[in-house]
Amino acid sequence: MEPVGDQDSRRQALRPIQTKRSAAREVEGDGKNPEDIKEEEEGEALSPVGRIFHETCFNVYVIAIAGCKTRINVDVVKANLEHTLLKHPRFSSLQVKDVKKDGGMKWVPTKVDLDKQIIIPSLHHTISSPDKMVEDYISNLSKTYIDYSKPLWELHILNIKTSDAESVAVFRIHHSLGDGMSLMSLVLACSRQISNPKALPTLPVKKTSNPDPVNSGRIWWTIRLVWNTIIDVLMFLATTLFLKDTMTPLSNGWKKGGGHVPRRFVYRTVSLDDIKLIKNGMKTTINDVVMGVSLAGLSRYLNRRYGETKEDKGATQKKNNLPKNIRLRATVIMNIRPSPGIHALAEMMEKGSKAKWGNWIGSMLLPFAIALYDDPLDYVRQTKATIDRKKHSHEAIISYFIIKTVLKLFGAKVAAFLYHRVMNHTTICFSNVVGPMEEIGFYGHPMAFLAPSVYGQPHGLMIHFQSYINKMTFVLSVDEEIIPDPNRLCDDLEESLKFIKDAVIARGLV
Repeated sequence: MEPVGDQDSRRQALRPIQTKRSAAREVEGDGKNPEDIKEEEEGEALSPVGRIFHETCFNVYVIAIAGCKTRINVDVVKANLEHTLLKHPRFSSLQVKDVKKDGGMKWVPTKVDLDKQIIIPSLHHTISSPDKMVEDYISNLSKTYIDYSKPLWELHILNIKTSDAESVAVFRIHHSLGDGMSLMSLVLACSRQISNPKALPTLPVKKTSNPDPVNSGRIWWTIRLVWNTIIDVLMFLATTLFLKDTMTPLSNGWKKGGGHVPRRFVYRTVSLDDIKLIKNGMKTTINDVVMGVSLAGLSRYLNRRYGETKEDKGATQKKNNLPKNIRLRATVIMNIRPSPGIHALAEMMEKGSKAKWGNWIGSMLLPFAIALYDDPLDYVRQTKATIDRKKHSHEAIISYFIIKTVLKLFGAKVAAFLYHRVMNHTTICFSNVVGPMEEIGFYGHPMAFLAPSVYGQPHGLMIHFQSYINKMTFVLSVDEEIIPDPNRLCDDLEESLKFIKDAVIARGLV
């Protein structure tokens, strides 16, 4: 895509920056040959995966909503951004068309004007429904793109009190800047603990859930791993070519066009302690529990939607209105390499060191057995069995390399088209982000909640899970033509959690 504005004038503006960088290299004597230095001065090429997110059918943006417990001091935020976020090269560079290299995109450093990156809308504080106003404002962001004449990120500050925060900050970041884990780590690296303003947030340590086998079980373990991976990759390829989910009220109609459809973002915060109670009682993981709650909530929602289409609507929650043999799968987005790390990113912004960055995301196709179970615990058992099977497979890694190979052989357009087909032939999309274990502040503003999401993807429904202190937030990104009542779906998810928790307590599993 060609950025808005005059290319020649922009290059003139960038020359002082490039000249300074060249002088610094001469002083340091980094040992690079003149051709390498010239290439870096002209701009680093966009990564192949990053180019996918610029294709018409897959132009994806990340939305990160942060509720604060105090009004946001804009001057304080601006002053701190200068010394943190803007030190990351991706957030202080333009993406411009490289006419010398087949029209590809490249990063070109620029001087950032924060007055253009930080958006402060005029708000009337007498609004009757601030929650609805904020929801509409964020939804309207999904109808637009960021202008290519500036770095592809924005910070919207809404100093208005809602039911769960005194103010709201909304980051909008183009997905080509990095994957969700990298971007969330970067945002958290800009925050500090409220109890210790000099300390970075701490994240839960991930335990190894699938350790390598020992002794006699190694051969059988390896055979199962290879077999599962082959089956999963074949299903991935079949889904790319022809295998589609059953048409349901959640389906997007297998649209052939792009993913740029206005989205509605809604979220619901529940107790993380309730989820841990179920986890400990059923001896499973938090991820198993939230996916089980999702299965239960989606089953309830679909049962009601199917019941509403019948002449005798009746008690749609008690009567089973679900068709038999529904094929409904979720595309689960997975980070396939360790995240850059909050400490590494904080050090990078402070001392100019390097940290791993980019889009390293794979996909896993997760079948959902939509049904009304008599035992609420069966929803968790069902998803646990499926997830345990998927853990013993390299599907996500292989899917990443399949897309990357197509990129190298046929270019970004073909790779984006194939990836779009995978998502278009499945029904929903899931992503899970682990958050801080203690209360944090965004440049001194205590955070009440975090709610990340995306838009530009083809799915009619995408669900994110975000943990924060002792809370878990379900974030829904929906196409309102497909899901006109997203808050009702949030109700179903919240009620499903309660039913499962009550069943665990009733059976004395705690």
